[in-house]
Amino acid sequence: MRNKNFKKEKGQAALITILIIASVLAILVAAFGALTVNDLKTIDKVTSSSQSYYVAESGIEDALVRIANKLPYSNNYTLAVGNGSTEVEVSGTVNALVVTSKGNVSNHFRKLSVNLDATTHSSQIAFNYGLQVNYGGLIMSNNSGVNGNVYSNGDILGSNGAFISGSAYAANSPALAADQVNDSPLPPGSSIVFGNATASQDLAQSFQVSVTEPISKIQLYLKKTGSPTNATVRIVNNNSGSPGTITIDSGTLASSTVGSSYSWIDVNMNSGAQLSSETTYWLVVDASTGSGTKNFTVGANNTYSLGQAKIGQFSGSWNNTSPSGLDAYFKVYLGGTTGVIDNVNIGTSGVGDAHAHVITDSTITGSVYCQSGSGNNKVCDTSQPDPTPQNLPISQANIDDWQAEAAAGGTLSGNYTLDNGAVGSLGPTVITGDLNLSNNVTFTMTGTIWVQGKINLENNVTMKLDPGYGSSGGILLASGYINLVNNAIFQGSGDPNSYFLLLTTNDCVGSGSPTGLTCTGSNSAMDVSNNVGSVILYSSRGQINLANNAEAKEVNGYKVFLSNNATINYQSGLANANFSSGPGGGYNISNWIEIS
Repeated sequence: MRNKNFKKEKGQAALITILIIASVLAILVAAFGALTVNDLKTIDKVTSSSQSYYVAESGIEDALVRIANKLPYSNNYTLAVGNGSTEVEVSGTVNALVVTSKGNVSNHFRKLSVNLDATTHSSQIAFNYGLQVNYGGLIMSNNSGVNGNVYSNGDILGSNGAFISGSAYAANSPALAADQVNDSPLPPGSSIVFGNATASQDLAQSFQVSVTEPISKIQLYLKKTGSPTNATVRIVNNNSGSPGTITIDSGTLASSTVGSSYSWIDVNMNSGAQLSSETTYWLVVDASTGSGTKNFTVGANNTYSLGQAKIGQFSGSWNNTSPSGLDAYFKVYLGGTTGVIDNVNIGTSGVGDAHAHVITDSTITGSVYCQSGSGNNKVCDTSQPDPTPQNLPISQANIDDWQAEAAAGGTLSGNYTLDNGAVGSLGPTVITGDLNLSNNVTFTMTGTIWVQGKINLENNVTMKLDPGYGSSGGILLASGYINLVNNAIFQGSGDPNSYFLLLTTNDCVGSGSPTGLTCTGSNSAMDVSNNVGSVILYSSRGQINLANNAEAKEVNGYKVFLSNNATINYQSGLANANFSSGPGGGYNISNWIEIS
């Protein structure tokens, strides 16, 4: 009986123990279960937050790629990234952009901000003369004048009280056709990179000329990476199949004129040294210390029969190209015509010299450097060589980059017209038709504009740059004819160093225009008259005609005609004018932070 009761009690105790253990386990399981759910919620929150940060970062990177590569974008846009999205906003001015990106994953938000400093987002163009003219030359009449210096790669021909307040240069221009050419196929099938390392710092190309004449100009088919410094282009002797160390002539390759895409770049020689036929010479591009991010590339083939290309260092060692046997794309110009100055008052401000091969019927305050002349107030000083051509400050490569800058902002099809006091703003953009502004219109340019047709500004039109340009200039360019008449006033951003650059690539050159062109007005690429305000005028291939008291701060053209009291007033500050876009342009990231 005792044993039975004991067993019964023992069984009850065991059952109670089991129940207690089961209860404890249930409590523990419930507790651990609750802890796991909370942990999962926390982990999910942390994961979503981290993901939204990287989504926001993706938005920043997307905007930077678009800005850096001049791709179209809206100031505000939404970007889908994985399971989330981000709202990207681009604000600020041309010189100081702010990019923000607000990432969102499962309603968890992270926001990033990047500041872009545009201190390097400019193209420094040196306007060193009040008037600089290319091979078409300068024609002056009816008391027209230039308050500043004049440099012309062609003749300077004046009449009726024409004056230049400073010095005047009429250079000997090169022959129209090159003596040596290596330029096909286009685009080039090969290339040579130089300026990227010590062993390939400089480029050399040997050649021979067909006649004995002075060398005047070299052209190279170049593009650049980053912003390399200027290089010296030398013509040197041959030394046992490699470049020698005797410099026969030289010129400057201005890095600012080389673009990010291939273009022919002019390099004018300083002294016009005579080259002998059937003699081997070397063209050497003497660049600075090599850099992988700042260098030049020249187009190349292997078909030039009178020479070869090498890479190395001037006054150092030279090596074959890789692959060997390549020839750089280049052109050599010889001879040409001699410069003439005729019937101009030079140095009316009190100081001013005249430089040309022939100077006639002119009054010069300073020295008269020429090889022959008559009718002047002073005899020729023959001690100095004739002036040689100088490159205009803007190259076709610069223009190509500016057109790309405009195209990145989108396209406006057809004509853009404002009239009768209307107010408008635009840029960056391409206008496929004409730009017509007239009768008291006020127009603000907010970015580079490329007009593929004509530009007509008439009757008290006011052109302004957006204040965001700061100390930079703005670029308005046309493929066609430009007509400025009756008080078309140009204003900068408000900063005294900010200017409009108005540029055309039209080919009309006055009475000598090529047949088949549709030329308007005075048969010029650009007509400017009647009190046009502060603006830099530029015609890369055609004639600029200034008449009837038209004034400009700076004029550069293939050919320039001044008539009817037209005056150019040069400002010295333009020697280092900056423009807010173009070759070498870019942004520095000044900070990259998370904001609330």
